[in-house]
Amino acid sequence: MGWEWWNGALSQRFNLAGILSSVTVVSRDSHLALPHLSVPDLRWIDWSHLYNRGFRGVVFDKDNTLTTPFSLTLSPTLATSLDRCKSTFGHTKLAVFSNSAGLYQYDPDGSKAEALENSIGIHVIRHGEKKPAGTTEDIEKYFGCETSLLVMVGDRHFTDIVYGNRNGFLTILTEPLNPAEEPFIVKQVRKLEACLVNYWYRKGLKPISHHLLPDGAEKCAEDPQLL
Repeated sequence: MGWEWWNGALSQRFNLAGILSSVTVVSRDSHLALPHLSVPDLRWIDWSHLYNRGFRGVVFDKDNTLTTPFSLTLSPTLATSLDRCKSTFGHTKLAVFSNSAGLYQYDPDGSKAEALENSIGIHVIRHGEKKPAGTTEDIEKYFGCETSLLVMVGDRHFTDIVYGNRNGFLTILTEPLNPAEEPFIVKQVRKLEACLVNYWYRKGLKPISHHLLPDGAEKCAEDPQLL
């Protein structure tokens, strides 16, 4: 395995901001880790319903949401759904906001972001802090609207979902495309996240409300065979 793989693995493993944020979430902001909607993968998302309810753009995580870990190629099973999303919102109203490609620490010259853009046809936002830390300035500048009109799609409760909920997005959690390829520490953290989230659900904790879907986001999901 080459240096790029190990650099990517280390980038995925160590997220100080994420660790500090997780402590805060566990101690007093547990609701921030709960997505508005959970689906197996992108194919279950009804993009037209989201657009009709007033959302005007979609922000995707990369690893295990659009691609397998460390890959710069879209998972083939998601191609039709992503094309449908592009058709619904417009190519320029989709973006990737990742803790790997586009993150200055991991991708200082932007070469991975550029390769991903060429591969999937979606803009990759360059930024300096890992989710869930950081502001939404770069995202709002690209989309030209507030984050309350955007959807955040990702596979991690304590990074993608916490970041999205903290900043007013509608949050959608997908199951990881290929967790077997993740570093060992990430696998263990994912198990801990699942245990905590399941515990909070059993206690009756609910996701925070979103003003465009005050009645819940369940209608935004549908069996892909019926879409």
